[in-house]
Amino acid sequence: MGLHLDEVSKTIAPGSHALLVTDGAGWHGAKGLLVPDNITLLKLPPYAPELNPMENVWAYLRSNKLAITVFDTYEQILDKCADAWNFFENDPQRITSITTREWATVN
Repeated sequence: MGLHLDEVSKTIAPGSHALLVTDGAGWHGAKGLLVPDNITLLKLPPYAPELNPMENVWAYLRSNKLAITVFDTYEQILDKCADAWNFFENDPQRITSITTREWATVN
């Protein structure tokens, strides 16, 4: 998580500050986590999937990319998951449409 925050920090415009919304995953708030000065973490309340756009990503993947599949090997599982995530990488508009919240726009 620290390495990820460092990379995000590098992309923030000079003089700007980023607010990153996190869920309750332990690594999002580990005691030893160093958060760059230009980032603030905001933890979502527990049991609020409607506030967490990633819940929509998981639901989309389960319904469209990972459903009704029987795997013979662990490698097949990894390959199928990698294909699903690469699908989003190659279609950024789709993930934007899945995760956008009209009530959470910033002007």
